[in-house]
Amino acid sequence: MQSPVHALRRSADRRLAAMVGIGTTILTVAALGIGKPVFAPLAFALFIIAIVWPLQAALQVRLPRLVALLISMIAASILIGAFAHLTTWAFSHVVSHAVAEAGQFQVLYAQIAEWLEGHGVDVSSLWSDHFNVGWLLAAVQRVTTTVNGMLSFSLVVLVYVILGLLEVEPAIERLERMTNQTVAQVLLVGGARVAMKYRRYLAVRTLMSAVTGLLVWGFISLCGVPLAREWGIITFAFNYIPVIGPLLATVLPTLFAVAQFDTWQSAVLVFGVLNLFQFLVGSYLEPRVAGNVLAISPFFVLFAVFFWTWLWGLSGAFIGVPIVIAILTLCEEHPSSRWVTELFGAAPVARTEQ
Repeated sequence: MQSPVHALRRSADRRLAAMVGIGTTILTVAALGIGKPVFAPLAFALFIIAIVWPLQAALQVRLPRLVALLISMIAASILIGAFAHLTTWAFSHVVSHAVAEAGQFQVLYAQIAEWLEGHGVDVSSLWSDHFNVGWLLAAVQRVTTTVNGMLSFSLVVLVYVILGLLEVEPAIERLERMTNQTVAQVLLVGGARVAMKYRRYLAVRTLMSAVTGLLVWGFISLCGVPLAREWGIITFAFNYIPVIGPLLATVLPTLFAVAQFDTWQSAVLVFGVLNLFQFLVGSYLEPRVAGNVLAISPFFVLFAVFFWTWLWGLSGAFIGVPIVIAILTLCEEHPSSRWVTELFGAAPVARTEQ
């Protein structure tokens, strides 16, 4: 029978281990937040490397290594540049239209303010305090700062990707020579599976975003709401951000529909149909195309999006789900951490323990 002293010692050890674990988690989160200029570009670079590496490896069979790297980087830059150009073009047209129709939006605001004041909500002070020349100048300044930050962020990511593509094969060789082969196999097998899932994730997300964008484009064209093509492109871009992106992609066109139509019923119809498109594509079509490979708990997806957005801002919103995919995939490769995947992800494939 276990002595009381030994039982108390074991209980104290468990509490100490729990406290150390909590403290380590807090310090890790704080380090990721403080080190955003380093870790956020690195996360994006690893994601891009996983996508681009098959092209790089295939080209290296027939071409010198640096030539293959140059072709891979040009191809990736063209795709990313085209995405950024289309998104910027669409947003600039929406902003120009909003400025041109400022009078209509002012009338809409007056109607909403009158309705709210009739129900005991005073918004006049809110407008004077926040929507003034100073607020507008500050908003323009924030946008300029964000654009400059994105340019520097992209340059850092590009440097990471170039160096990372050159280091893939040496890194694999170092892992194969590691003394601790358990860790080596987790990283080798898990890393290969993470890269496969990343490519599947990007392909599925791109296809579903394109389908949703085309549906939105067609429906808004039929409704007579202006900028149908632009809203389709914006929907395509926003759908790369789970949860938050689809919500914004339905709310923004609805606001323009409210200003366009005389009746609230028409705007509600637009909002309902756009949400129906998002639901059908996101909840019905996408799971059938993606299969069980990318199955993640919806709660965990929502938590990941908000957590990484809070930690890294807009870049975290885009990269949050890929980070979760990597964590769950690596946890599945070792028996001691497989419970994390079983709890938050897809049920792991049955395997025989060695």
